[in-house]
Amino acid sequence: MTDIRRKPRHRRRRTAVAVGVPLALTAAGTFAYGTDLGVFGADAQASASAATAAPAWATATADGFASVDALGQNGTYGGRDGKTVTVKTLADLEKYATAAEPYVIVVAGTINMNPVGKEIKVASDKTIVGSGKSGHIVGGGFFLGQGVHNVIIRNLTIRDAYQGVWNDKDHDFDAIQMDGAHHVWIDHNDLRHMADGLIDSRKDTTYLTVSWNKLSQENKAFGIGWTENVTADITIHHNWIRETEQRNPSTDNVAHAHLYNNFLEDAAGTDIKSSYGNYSRGRTNMILENSYFQGMTNPVVRDATATLVQRGNVLSGTTGKNESGGTGAAWDPKTYYAYTLDKAADVPALLKSGVGPRSSIGTATATTATAKAAAATTLTVAADGSGQYRTVQAAVNAVPVNNPARVVISVKPGTYRELVKVPSNKPHVTIQGSGGSRKDTTIVYNNASGTPKPDGSGTYGTGGSATVAVEADDFQARNLTISNDFDEGAHQDISGQAVALRTAADKVLLDGVIVSGDQDTLLVDTASKDKLGRVYMTNSYIIGNVDFIFGRATAVIDKSVITLKKRWNGTSAGYVTAPSTVAGRKGILIANSTVNGDVSDRTFYLGRPWHAGGDASLDPQTTVRNTTLSAAIRTTPWTDMSGFSWKDDRFAEYMNKGAGAATGPTNTDRPLLTDAQAANQEVADWLGDWTPSA
Repeated sequence: MTDIRRKPRHRRRRTAVAVGVPLALTAAGTFAYGTDLGVFGADAQASASAATAAPAWATATADGFASVDALGQNGTYGGRDGKTVTVKTLADLEKYATAAEPYVIVVAGTINMNPVGKEIKVASDKTIVGSGKSGHIVGGGFFLGQGVHNVIIRNLTIRDAYQGVWNDKDHDFDAIQMDGAHHVWIDHNDLRHMADGLIDSRKDTTYLTVSWNKLSQENKAFGIGWTENVTADITIHHNWIRETEQRNPSTDNVAHAHLYNNFLEDAAGTDIKSSYGNYSRGRTNMILENSYFQGMTNPVVRDATATLVQRGNVLSGTTGKNESGGTGAAWDPKTYYAYTLDKAADVPALLKSGVGPRSSIGTATATTATAKAAAATTLTVAADGSGQYRTVQAAVNAVPVNNPARVVISVKPGTYRELVKVPSNKPHVTIQGSGGSRKDTTIVYNNASGTPKPDGSGTYGTGGSATVAVEADDFQARNLTISNDFDEGAHQDISGQAVALRTAADKVLLDGVIVSGDQDTLLVDTASKDKLGRVYMTNSYIIGNVDFIFGRATAVIDKSVITLKKRWNGTSAGYVTAPSTVAGRKGILIANSTVNGDVSDRTFYLGRPWHAGGDASLDPQTTVRNTTLSAAIRTTPWTDMSGFSWKDDRFAEYMNKGAGAATGPTNTDRPLLTDAQAANQEVADWLGDWTPSA
């Protein structure tokens, strides 16, 4: 192995964010070997001092108008560039929410506001998110003042500042109040039973998206305006507004108000009766699409000075006004951002199951057009010309730059002798064989580290030799073979490291694949030393002989078969892993798998420490646990590399079995984890907040 080294005010986003998918916990399916993968890392709680890994919800970005580049802000992504902190007290919540620097603030319990009615003055560049359903703010809320921007409030319950007066004129105790803020995303919250209103968007607050929230038990649900200016741009979608009387919302002097797929319900048998539903006030220009109004009085109202365009709404059991019209300029939300509408008839059921805090923020599921919005676009590849493309790389090239949703490249059975690169600006790509077996579709090439480049600029180097190179996050490979068939015996004159698959990205899922080569078969890398890169391989095969699972990524080989093969000259000798893990990170974990092959007994090491470039600061790690080891594994399964002792790094086993497993207690030549140590070296510990899923 060698070293790898305002009129117009908008700028339309070049990349659209997939919209409208409710957050849900998705159980993974059952894989081979007869066990369930299960759900990993629900409700991760990292401290500010820990972790380079940001939770999935920390890297999420907004949709709707909050996604638009404007006012010097490129969309809304909250505190993703800052540290992640977990808070359980009012003092800590206020400390981090009001800080000048960016933070992802995880609320992991019930926080009571003192005094009642307190509204924390949130500063810019913050994500405030509940840990599962445990994040409750009681008796107060949040205030975003003039100029505050890039704030995300998600997955929280904010409740119970009610002071006993229904239409309270004395207590301005809101769940979330914004005065002159911009680029704010309020998503998947439960807001209820406050003293004045649930959400107030006032004084020209703009580039606001409010999505997938439940607003209930309130006189005033959602007021917008308190300004003579007509400059604000707001998206309100997939909210369930129930048991509220007014401001549902009341939308005053908004330049572009886009309301779609909301469910307004005046529930029968309660003391709360609606006075109106969606209200286009002042000089608002509103587009109202595919929403559902149940039992509402005056479901849709507009002022004579306002504009309101209705499309596809459903009114059930409503009475009173249902208005539209006006003379405002026509506009199209898709001029500013992409979105997909659910059918109005599906909205009640969809929102009843999808709004509010979720047990885990991560994988999205839905059964209606919302799911289709995030569902994959499929491109087909067939070498015989029966698909859209003849090569896999041609299909990759056709994926839009910064594509917002998954693109599946379905590859028909055959052998594709080509080099494939998925660049970093093409995330959410799946390359999937369409045959009945992972052996039916093969991507193969034969470059090695020492192979000269055609342009005469030198050799490829180890990383550059990869048949398939993945640099884009959220990549998946399924049901195919990726191979490097470099003939080491015929080319002893050049360096023979020959990579089949190189990943240098985060959230890479390899499911039902074969990765085959000799030396350096699978390189699990990261985009840079300071970047996290997680790889999860399951139900798969890896074939090789020397350092053939290697790199600095946080990688899990789970429920898979690692096949040892002889060297080019027929000898048996090799190393399964060569981690180059950065200190403080997880390295390579082999779990619930099998290591075997047609090689001689006691000839293969489980691993050795690769200090790439002689970097002594690295802390390589391999853990092999709950895995069947053949007699090919040496009785002292770890060894040194390039002057670095494996004993100075992190190598261990736990509860392995088979002829190659440890036969006695732990010792300095074969360390075994204790039960307590093993409890912190589970698959979930490697993956953190990421739940691999289709």
